[in-house]
Amino acid sequence: MPHAATQTPPVARETEAAAPGAVPNREKALRILSKSIYKELRQNGYAPKQIVALATELISLVTTDIKEDARLD
Repeated sequence: MPHAATQTPPVARETEAAAPGAVPNREKALRILSKSIYKELRQNGYAPKQIVALATELISLVTTDIKEDARLD
């Protein structure tokens, strides 16, 4: 399946840069979301190795986006 590159819209980048207090809130939200996703996956029968495979795939997708962004700069 082809990968559709997603980019952070310029407005979101400006908002993050302009509101430094928002970044820690996002980091906290990401920690909460991560724990919630992990708990949900475990409760639905996913093994730790399967969750690691999911995390690895997510990292791969983000890495691809970063490389594409670097090429555009």
